[in-house]
Amino acid sequence: MKLAEALEVATRTDPGRVRSHNEDAVFGSAEQGLVILADGMGGYNAGEVASGMATTLLASNFGRLLKQVGHCQPLAVDADTGKRVSHRHIEEEVASANSAIYNTAQSQPQYAGMGTTLVMAWFYENQVTVAHIGDSRLYRLRDGDFRVITRDHSLLQEQLDSGMITAEEARHSQNKNLVTRALGVDPVVEPEIHDYEVEPGDIYLLCSDGLNDMVDDEEIGLTVQTLAANLELAADQLIQMANDNGGRDNVSVILVKVRGDFAVPRGWWQKLLAWLK
Repeated sequence: MKLAEALEVATRTDPGRVRSHNEDAVFGSAEQGLVILADGMGGYNAGEVASGMATTLLASNFGRLLKQVGHCQPLAVDADTGKRVSHRHIEEEVASANSAIYNTAQSQPQYAGMGTTLVMAWFYENQVTVAHIGDSRLYRLRDGDFRVITRDHSLLQEQLDSGMITAEEARHSQNKNLVTRALGVDPVVEPEIHDYEVEPGDIYLLCSDGLNDMVDDEEIGLTVQTLAANLELAADQLIQMANDNGGRDNVSVILVKVRGDFAVPRGWWQKLLAWLK
């Protein structure tokens, strides 16, 4: 199956009930197998500049990259670094976006201190490579099991990991929005990158904290599972739930449903070489 047929993508972003403008930005392309979500931070409109730059630069640069290399290269391993090619591409493009945002913040006083979270997923060869920075998340629904795949880069997560607070205390913490890693704030940033096998029927949810701060994971998962047949309606409903619960922040969601197999067809010679490895 071609990617555009194997993947269904729905994107939504909303300012919420309290904020006057939206500092989130989203991008989704089933044809490219690429989805990106960024939650900006900074005074005035600086946050939306940072998130907009992140999604625009990553989407356009990856678009050019995918036209050059196609979808049959990411699984290869870079001989120099020992890393999967997909990881190297992501690291390079994230570093480029980070530099652009950082330099803009340094050179223009009105954008001083701006930055953004990032979560992105690149689907290829029946796999997905997930990269994230900050506390925007990626969840997966598979066979009724809904779970968060990413781990927040936040003070709250560090407190949870160290045992300083319980999960129940975390739900009511005042430190929810303090991230320990962000795009564009420092000259260099390291995205956390992981690979996962993809199965037909999977649904992936990328979201800003405007959703998971307002709606419990259990409710989010139940909504995605109940409305799995209508991804657009599911996305609308998730936004509505966050707003009904107060909508204290901008809220963005991207849903990706895997309809079928999207491995790159291989000839008998390539199959033999793969088997011999």
